[in-house]
Amino acid sequence: MSGRLEGKVAIITGGTSGIGAATAEVFSNEGAKVIIAGRSEEKGAKLAQRLGANVVYQRADVTREGDIKALVDLAVGKFGKLDCMFNNAGGPDRGTLDTVTPEDFNYSMNLLLGSVVFGIKHAAAVMKPQGSGCIINNASIAAIRSNQGGYLYSAAKAGVQHITKIAGVQLGPFGIRVNSIAPGAIATPIFWGGSEKANTLDEAANQKKMEKLLRSLANATPLPRPGYDKDIAYAALFLASDEGSFVNCHDLVVDGGRTALFYEKPQQK
Repeated sequence: MSGRLEGKVAIITGGTSGIGAATAEVFSNEGAKVIIAGRSEEKGAKLAQRLGANVVYQRADVTREGDIKALVDLAVGKFGKLDCMFNNAGGPDRGTLDTVTPEDFNYSMNLLLGSVVFGIKHAAAVMKPQGSGCIINNASIAAIRSNQGGYLYSAAKAGVQHITKIAGVQLGPFGIRVNSIAPGAIATPIFWGGSEKANTLDEAANQKKMEKLLRSLANATPLPRPGYDKDIAYAALFLASDEGSFVNCHDLVVDGGRTALFYEKPQQK
């Protein structure tokens, strides 16, 4: 522990598994007080207990603005301020170009883009009077390359990247930095239906799926290894720390070089 976030208060949505849980561990190890949010109460409570007294779990559904505001209110009420908001929560989209319905569209946009919009809104309301703050949004390389994610997932993540830039311009004068991270293919349960589906599998089944995924992802980038949740957590640490104090409106790609590969034409079905 080097104390790079000593004295800082952070909220991490989607914080009970995958990238969010890894970031919570990294942030707390670096001295931050952390509120982790997610819908899995059992996993959230266990993680908070493991990480110690400076980590608090709060159940939240990020498709509900009121739940996001409650997280910010909790941070201020318990710790007196909010230094970092990591809008990380997400999951698979619903619908394809041929099958999408209004319900698919609303679900996907509320989860993947709306959660970021309202996370920025409520974090900024607290950070403006402070005169400082850092907002990090989880985007994706699907926003900048085709065939890297679902139809609506890719559109929503492109929205996240652009909103990051617009918010960074508008909030910069208040001392608030807004950046996004674009992960490549990171080994998390989202590849087999998201954390909710992973929660329905036993530990052995999840481990078997993860081993298969790791072998596949190791062949998907120029670097001879897969991407891990900690790779994104350490990128978030840089952006949240004082070392990233002059980084604003930026989309940090963490993909092992995947987006530099030649375009692969999708197979027709």
